[in-house]
Amino acid sequence: MDATIKADDELEIANQKQEAYQRLSHAWQEALTAGIEPDVVAHAALFAALSDLVETYGEDAVAVYTSKLAERVNRGEFSMPDRLN
Repeated sequence: MDATIKADDELEIANQKQEAYQRLSHAWQEALTAGIEPDVVAHAALFAALSDLVETYGEDAVAVYTSKLAERVNRGEFSMPDRLN
């Protein structure tokens, strides 16, 4: 694959991640404003995300993916809101 095309694809994915994050953050804030507790919003968001991943990739693949989350959390990947991995 041409390096320029790959870089363009990676930039497009990064842009989509940023847009998705902004939209989800907006919805999250709306839920909090409506009086829904943050941990309830978090659980609902995780359920929605994992359900979609299972539908797309299957349970085994998602189990492998989620088994690595503790390590990623401990590395601080989710401590900065602008970090989208």
